[in-house]
Amino acid sequence: MTAHGKSFGIAVVVLFSLGVGGVLSGRAYSQTSTIKIGSVDIQRALNECDAGKEAKKALTKEVEKFQRLVAQKQKELQDMKESLEKQVMMLTPEARGTREKELQTRLRDVQRWGEDVQNELNQKRAELEKNVLVGLQKVVQKLGAEEGYTLILEKSQNGVLFASRSIDMTDLVIKAYDVQKN
Repeated sequence: MTAHGKSFGIAVVVLFSLGVGGVLSGRAYSQTSTIKIGSVDIQRALNECDAGKEAKKALTKEVEKFQRLVAQKQKELQDMKESLEKQVMMLTPEARGTREKELQTRLRDVQRWGEDVQNELNQKRAELEKNVLVGLQKVVQKLGAEEGYTLILEKSQNGVLFASRSIDMTDLVIKAYDVQKN
């Protein structure tokens, strides 16, 4: 079964359970009781809330710093290569081999360093996003309980094929999260 099929199946089971569960418990939903459903685009909330914007700004600064260092190291490597090319005729075969090995070693070191820094940046991004997402989820849970929602769906998940803008509470979640953080 595909992820789409599983998500759709889960949504059907949840909605069916809400209806059957109410009937079996003796509290059948009547026309007077309502099921209140909302949706939240967590990715949009992450991108648009103040903490998410600040996290992106901090990460962008880190990436720019990394890019400057990469450019600097690439220039150093290029200078080493050009120096070797200029001196190649004057060097003994042993000296040339030694310099070529040094250049290759330096190139591998720079590549490893770049991969390490890239991994660190990815971890930092994931950690920053996780911290904001945890806060957003708490806000969604609080709003859901306070506002009497029966179900709040995550809009960008594959299982939600359509959600009316009338039940979209993303802006409300962003505002509540920003107020809480300020």
